[in-house]
Amino acid sequence: MHFLRRLLGHGKPKSPLFLFNTLTKAKEEFTRPLHGREVTMYNCGPTVYDTSHIGNLRSYVFADIVHRVLAYNGYAVKQAINITDFGHLSSDADSGHDKMSTALKREGLELTLENMRVLADRYIAEFYRDLRQLNIDTKRIAFPRASDHIAGEIAMVETLEEKGYTYSGVDGVYFDTSRFPEYGKLGAIDIAGLRGGARVATAADKKSPTDFLLWKKDEKIGWESPWGRGFPGWHIECSAMIHATLGKQIDIHTGGIDLMPTHHNNEIAQSESATGKRPFSRFWLHHEFLNISDEKISKSIGNVVNLTTLVEKGYHPLSLRYLFLGAHYRSPLNFTWEALDAAQTSFLKLRRFVDAEGGSGSILSSWQRRMHERFNDDLDTPGVFSTIWEMMKDRKLSGADVRATILDADSVLGLALNKEDVAATKLCRQMFGEPVELVSLPERIRTMVEARESARKEKQWEQADALRKDLQKMHYVIEDTSSGPRLFKKE
Repeated sequence: MHFLRRLLGHGKPKSPLFLFNTLTKAKEEFTRPLHGREVTMYNCGPTVYDTSHIGNLRSYVFADIVHRVLAYNGYAVKQAINITDFGHLSSDADSGHDKMSTALKREGLELTLENMRVLADRYIAEFYRDLRQLNIDTKRIAFPRASDHIAGEIAMVETLEEKGYTYSGVDGVYFDTSRFPEYGKLGAIDIAGLRGGARVATAADKKSPTDFLLWKKDEKIGWESPWGRGFPGWHIECSAMIHATLGKQIDIHTGGIDLMPTHHNNEIAQSESATGKRPFSRFWLHHEFLNISDEKISKSIGNVVNLTTLVEKGYHPLSLRYLFLGAHYRSPLNFTWEALDAAQTSFLKLRRFVDAEGGSGSILSSWQRRMHERFNDDLDTPGVFSTIWEMMKDRKLSGADVRATILDADSVLGLALNKEDVAATKLCRQMFGEPVELVSLPERIRTMVEARESARKEKQWEQADALRKDLQKMHYVIEDTSSGPRLFKKE
């Protein structure tokens, strides 16, 4: 990532990086990672029992922006996104059915670990495809699978048992939250009102509603353990995979705001209890929901939209990325087709501008500095877009220089504006028309274009704008570039 190096060389950033830490409920300067200049970052990933919906995808675009901004600030990033391929029960109270087992029944497959693996493979492939379509580089991320870490998950439960943090019940082995006085510290949770910490609702042998399963007994399917056949709890999976891939302590943990009260507090409790190291994660970053018609996306209410649906409807995947980045990650985002239309228009306008200017220019340092400050102010991507559009309207600037500055920022935004993209080119032509050569135009049109160019040189903006509108009425779209006007013909 060359953005920061070109801006500041190899020294300390002029604008410090601030991130909102849910643990302290404040913006904090991010400095001094645990391992020199390498940042360890973990992101809660999918339970691969079905296709990811666009609400899920906001989480991974958010994590990608965190990764890019860290790299842009000169850090190396070691990132992991887990894949839950068993053991995620349908209720946050440890009750209900395992989502993977339910999916096997839906597909008419026998309930075996082998079939569960095959089903997971299918949806993992879809997940990777979605990430790549959103311009997330899967090659730089580790994707540990829960079923590949059974030994480590059992070992962690054994450690907690040896240290006196567990007790056994009818359904399995529980973590005793009363042994961890700081339970609920993430987000300052009201423990008295917390009812989602466990996974078996009001079990008779459960000491507290906040206690949660570390090992779930299941005679039908699972792995052998000191506590009988079954499978690790969803929460212990994450902690064990983090320890295996990133270490006992990490710099950053991200996820959706819905995971904060229960899942993430459970991760903290079991990890810090097992290792004795605090904090488990230095920074906790949480993104808000993506809603549809102001309702949280949920398969249970049937308002799910996935990326394939958007592409089939004629949207470019990176239009969805633009939509996500057009809102601050800590703000709820309401998905509407009108909002996606607007995002696609903006995305394609940026691509058209970058394509029209061509050539090389110099990065505009003052504008670059402004965008640098926005990125480093808690990942203010809406502020970056606002700065880009403001810069593009400045008539005093060279188009080639503006283009170079946009592409520099795009190394963080990840919209791939300078990448050859057949689908995006086709959408641009559908929206803005086919490019036409000035020499091939009727004399009247050429005269109008030349008159407008003269008006622009003389800074007669009202006259130039009037001629532009007249050309639009005749189905010609004009675009000003550093090398002269460019025309598109719309049918």
